[in-house]
Amino acid sequence: MGDEEYDGGGGGDFSGGEEPIDDFDDAADEAGEGGEPAVEFINAEDSSVAVAIANRTTTPYMTKYERARVLGTRALQISMGAPVMVELEGETDPLKISMKELKAKKIPIIIRRYLPDGSYEDWSVEELIVE
Repeated sequence: MGDEEYDGGGGGDFSGGEEPIDDFDDAADEAGEGGEPAVEFINAEDSSVAVAIANRTTTPYMTKYERARVLGTRALQISMGAPVMVELEGETDPLKISMKELKAKKIPIIIRRYLPDGSYEDWSVEELIVE
């Protein structure tokens, strides 16, 4: 085994005039009846419908999951240089700054709540009750 030379083996050498196999074009070439593609892609946004503000059905309370997501997202934005919406009193920790912004309801984020029927409701942080 030590005297054998490595030839780069394992196949894959296309210098012999062979064409490389391209699996990506195969899906595009397969067509259903009538020349239509065998797979149809549907945009998820097309089936969603916004619920009017007056017709909202979800609670006006911010859930603990929404709170965690909003605080984490806003802290990341602040750490990347986004402008701060409250007066800083010596705070340098982005999470503490985002908590202060949430307490003052100054976070410029909209929460989208999807409903089982495919529609959604948009709530701004200013509108939600934070406990």
